[in-house]
Amino acid sequence: MMQISLAGLLGAMVGTVIAAINYGMVIGFVQRSLRAHDRSQTAEERATFESKLAVMRRTVLALDILVFGGVGYWLGALIGG
Repeated sequence: MMQISLAGLLGAMVGTVIAAINYGMVIGFVQRSLRAHDRSQTAEERATFESKLAVMRRTVLALDILVFGGVGYWLGALIGG
């Protein structure tokens, strides 16, 4: 049976907080850059652009949480036992 360490869970929580901070910084920069280069001219093109931007935000958030939470768990378990 697999055992989950308390230190690993604490590390995962810290990693998730770091992921949220990283998400805020990265998404802000990327959104500004993409909006500056947006060449949408019709309302339909703008709606498509915003839809793709929303998918990108969700994807980055999911990857951030998985990666930083996983690394946090691994480091917590490694250091804390």
